Amino acid sequence: MTTAIRDTPVATTDQTLTDRLLACGIVAGPLFVGATIAQIPAREGFDPVIHPLSMLSLGDLGWIHIANFIVSGVLALAGAVGLRRFLAGGPGSKWGPRMVGLYGIALIWGGVFVADPAFGFPVGTPDGAPAELSWHGLLHGFAAPVAGLTLLAACLIFARRFRRQGQTGWTVTCYIVPAVYLALTAVSFAAADFRWMLAGGAVIWLWASALSFQVLRSER
Repeated sequence: MTTAIRDTPVATTDQTLTDRLLACGIVAGPLFVGATIAQIPAREGFDPVIHPLSMLSLGDLGWIHIANFIVSGVLALAGAVGLRRFLAGGPGSKWGPRMVGLYGIALIWGGVFVADPAFGFPVGTPDGAPAELSWHGLLHGFAAPVAGLTLLAACLIFARRFRRQGQTGWTVTCYIVPAVYLALTAVSFAAADFRWMLAGGAVIWLWASALSFQVLRSER
């Protein structure tokens, strides 16, 4: 993959701030994925097959995953600001960072508004779905689709930019990632196994971090 991505240089006085913002974007995806996976074996009663990852926000240790949502979202949002500062013009210079920013906001949203207890988690919760969604559970339900849809849009927006710049490797990657994400999500529903959904999410969340890394590397 080649590294040219911007059209005009960032002012020298702004370079350090832009670098730090992009570094935040690089950290966001691995932090969210790593912290999520690390919690699974430590949470009594949590089964990644039947429990979506957002339910880790429940119970006595739920604050860990709430913090994971919010901190990762803030980092992703900062990374989006870094992308906007760096991309001075050309295809996707406005809407690409905006989509990444909305993804960050969706993560924060998912941490602020927690899911409802269900399917036996936390321990002592009745099996099955809740009879009625709480207001915060209802609001939480918007987080995952917004995060997914905005990153899907970002992939396609940046694919156009990379294609215009002749970056074949990144262009292909920006098309493959959405296909893999959608395929794994479909498998998750078909198999009634949320591990596939987590895998699909990890692919596209890590793509967003890789994008920030690519932009920072191009500056170097």
